[in-house]
Amino acid sequence: MYKTNFDFVVEKAKASGKKIRVAIAGADNENILLGAFQAEAAGFAQLLLVGDEAKITTMLKNLSLYDRNYTIVNEPDYEVVVQKSIDLVKMGMADVLMRGNTQTRDFLLPILDKKNALLTPGRLLTHINILKLPDYPRILAVSDVTIIPEPNLSQRKEIIRNMADFFTDLGYEKSNIALLSLVEKPTFHMPDTVEAETIAKDCAAKPIGTSNVVGPIAYDLIVSKEAARLKGFDCPYCGEFDGIVAPNLITGNLLIKALQIHGHCSSFGVIYGANIPIAITSRSDPKEQSYLSLAAAAAMFFKK
Repeated sequence: MYKTNFDFVVEKAKASGKKIRVAIAGADNENILLGAFQAEAAGFAQLLLVGDEAKITTMLKNLSLYDRNYTIVNEPDYEVVVQKSIDLVKMGMADVLMRGNTQTRDFLLPILDKKNALLTPGRLLTHINILKLPDYPRILAVSDVTIIPEPNLSQRKEIIRNMADFFTDLGYEKSNIALLSLVEKPTFHMPDTVEAETIAKDCAAKPIGTSNVVGPIAYDLIVSKEAARLKGFDCPYCGEFDGIVAPNLITGNLLIKALQIHGHCSSFGVIYGANIPIAITSRSDPKEQSYLSLAAAAAMFFKK
């Protein structure tokens, strides 16, 4: 069954009655701390705050969080703060990794480093951003929006796989996934449309996870049954898609930022494909995004 808002993500996080141990890499960020402590108060997160202890302590006091439950892991060198957080996972002290006050590149490189053994063999690492649009009847995921600049055909299939499995983790029986393009008719001078048609046909013959895959398809047809009717586009999933796979990184990233800024939609993000849940939000995102990202991470961790 599709979901209309983010409440079910929090319910899923709370369902086990257990807590995920979260290592926040660079914990001296106001909104990330506020969201993380909201997760702690909700009962599904135990916090390990990694970074400069003096800065973290000052911020906790300023935010009236100093007397709450947490552990500070002092690491004043921010060039290794992500590695320090990963080491906590490797030592069995943390279950989930979360981006704090670090650059995206600095956060991702240690995750991608094979020596840290966070990558699942045979799986691609992708960033899934989940949005709730004011005028769309269900939540909508977009990927990849951070990691794969120009995915080839096989990588796009892996992006679909991660998205389908993510929805399964959240309790979906089946998800509808669209391969975003400029047009619906494949044309040789737009290689992504030809690839999308090939992928959709392959998925029809051999489904990827529990998903229905359609493409190539333009954005208006993805989100509107009326647009599909007016254009004479025969597809039962128009206006009912759960996920969008972008043809490239700039398209996916631009789409979510435009929807967030100009569409005033709420959202949160996770990195999928690693052998641990990874929560990721922008350092300027509202605290609710950090909270929801951790809720999704908890749902992923306790999926079994």
